[in-house]
Amino acid sequence: MNSPVEQFTIKTIYELNFIGIDVSFTNASLFMILSILGSVCFLYLGSKKQALVPGRLQSLVEMSYEFVASMVKENAGKGSQAYFPFIFTLFMFILFGNLLGMIPYSYTFTSQIAVTFTLAAIIFVGVTIIAILKHGFKFFTYFFPSGVPIGLAPLLIPIEIISYFIRPISLSVRLFANMLAGHTMMKVFAGLVIMMGSAGGILKAGAVLPLIAVIGLTGLEFLVAALQAYVFSILTCMYLHDAIHLH
Repeated sequence: MNSPVEQFTIKTIYELNFIGIDVSFTNASLFMILSILGSVCFLYLGSKKQALVPGRLQSLVEMSYEFVASMVKENAGKGSQAYFPFIFTLFMFILFGNLLGMIPYSYTFTSQIAVTFTLAAIIFVGVTIIAILKHGFKFFTYFFPSGVPIGLAPLLIPIEIISYFIRPISLSVRLFANMLAGHTMMKVFAGLVIMMGSAGGILKAGAVLPLIAVIGLTGLEFLVAALQAYVFSILTCMYLHDAIHLH
């Protein structure tokens, strides 16, 4: 039986080097492209008719749009609507990446810390730039809010700085760990089904239990796939709120 973590191995499809840097096209690259194409097709096919009475696909597209628009408005606050296209793109990219990873023999690129950390780093740098451009030097008051006694500065400022710079780590690890753990558990229980099913006697009958667990985990993983896209996006909205409004 193959190792449960073998499914996360990055495999090179086409080797490519650019000025000595390995930029090969891999299975992760392939499924990132498929995630983009899948979300684009979903949005295009669902919105091209623009029917007064929407069908199922158009309803899903409109619900997705309204869901993210509401999330941005409620969590990022006033003046955040200009950033809606980015949040919506981020949400759809992660959502389709997670869902594609549920297809047998596919690849879940959100289970790679390099991918999730890159996304989180882009968000962190972008939000910081927005905050500095909007508030100038006032941005640094984020680390020591007005009204706080000056005597707390030696304690509060280091805590605020650490909590601010740890954002991309916590944001990336949350998505990576959830997808990694979920798919690993599914593979472990699926392996037990095969192992016990190929055995004889009472062990063969006992394969029903891990099979039920696999079915339950599969349903749970679909929920986690959508939930993690939501969590990643809503935390981005919260960071954007801090950048626009400071505290």
